Amino acid sequence: MEINHNKIKVAVLGATGMVGQRFIQLLENHPWFEVAALAGSSRSAGKKYKDACRWYLEGDMPAAVADMQVLPAVPPMPVQLVFSALPADVAADIEVEFAQAGYTVCSNSSAHRYDEDVPILIPEINADHLDLLELQKSHRDWPGRIVTSPNCTTTGAVFPLKVLEELFGVEKVILVSMQAVSGAGYPGLPYLSIIDNVIPLIGGEEKKLELEPRLLLGKMNGGQRISAPMIISAQSNRVAVSDGHTICLSVKLAKPTDIDEVKEALKNYPWPEDIKELPSAPVQPMIVREEEDRPQPRLDRSAGDGMSISIGRLRPCPILDLRLVSVVHNTLRGAASGSLLNAELLKARGYLD
Repeated sequence: MEINHNKIKVAVLGATGMVGQRFIQLLENHPWFEVAALAGSSRSAGKKYKDACRWYLEGDMPAAVADMQVLPAVPPMPVQLVFSALPADVAADIEVEFAQAGYTVCSNSSAHRYDEDVPILIPEINADHLDLLELQKSHRDWPGRIVTSPNCTTTGAVFPLKVLEELFGVEKVILVSMQAVSGAGYPGLPYLSIIDNVIPLIGGEEKKLELEPRLLLGKMNGGQRISAPMIISAQSNRVAVSDGHTICLSVKLAKPTDIDEVKEALKNYPWPEDIKELPSAPVQPMIVREEEDRPQPRLDRSAGDGMSISIGRLRPCPILDLRLVSVVHNTLRGAASGSLLNAELLKARGYLD
């Protein structure tokens, strides 16, 4: 394989899984990053990637990685940046080992999301939370660092909540999710379990949805993160959709307003211009649909190359103040693409120099 010496070399941990494959697919021909190492479990280590991985994404496995040898998920590796698509129970120790060895880790895992000195990051939402890396450095004395992405469903909810919190204040949220089967990883759920069915339990999901938006929308104070004070009640369901999570939100605002003012705020919110310049960033981070029956996963999950959140059905709520529906592509913006955007922000801010 020919290496481009002008690009930052990266590794993908958990390279054979669904999110790992998304990382590899997205990194093909990336202008800043180049895959130089792949890592997997003991079952995969030592094999060529094409022999260790059953490729099940659209299109073919990138030729540049097909003959790469899968490595054990331990440092050292000939890279500067590590993307982690490891399961949380495995990621907890391995990600720390890489940070201790001097690598920057962009993690899609939940293992370190709730550590007080680890940013849980969406560049358009809370880029200032990168200041937590100074706290992380003083606490851990690592030469490297860990930055995490939020849960995929959280990502779809937090974009409209960001606007509402900033302009009107948010006091209470009722959140109901209808989550695609790809969120369960490959091969997902047995056909007879999910077809013609809704499963009203996704283990651990509701706690994540009640905590993570508060962290993402929290304020930095003296180098520490103070969680947003809103209260969130979440219920999560698995539905027979391949990709794209749907989230229904009912919201109680702190500041009285009318629905037209809220709609204008959601449509015209000034998302950070410097983030839009990053290679993976969408032109419109959030799209407000006017049709009465949108957004829908099949129609809207791929908006902005899977990086735009689509919202719609904005209307008054007879119990709280307003309600709306949001759709996010769970394996792109909600997983690999979101983590890749975090890495681009780190490069743009000088953390990878």
